Amino acid sequence: MPLHLIKLCVGADSLDDFRGWMAARMLEAQRRGGIHRHAHVTRMVPKRASEILDGGSLYWVIKGLISARQAVVGIEPFVDADGVGRCRLWLDGEVVAVAPQPMRPFQGWRYYEDQDAPPDIDCLDPGLAEMPEAMRRELAGLGLL
Repeated sequence: MPLHLIKLCVGADSLDDFRGWMAARMLEAQRRGGIHRHAHVTRMVPKRASEILDGGSLYWVIKGLISARQAVVGIEPFVDADGVGRCRLWLDGEVVAVAPQPMRPFQGWRYYEDQDAPPDIDCLDPGLAEMPEAMRRELAGLGLL
């Protein structure tokens, strides 16, 4: 059973904003001859890396709602130029919308058990993916999603 990570997305105001930012990062990587994936750098290396690499995703909290996920395709510890140990979480370029769930702020990242992870929005109800994000947020805030 895969294990997931959950992390706050700082700087994005919406899922659309996050997707736009991620698309720009992917274009820049391709322009430089890289592959279509994104490295999210953290300070700590997940101790349960093998479970995460067994089909896990990084779930993003955007403005207080778990809103999206990206598959974790690699975990690479490294030492930066200042000699500080860090970790690259290599993420698939596809940003998948999930059923929005409220989440309070926290620092760093947390492990997220598979049974607790929200379903992809297309699996929950195909019509939800077509609904404007603002409406999904409002319905989630009212506890209707």
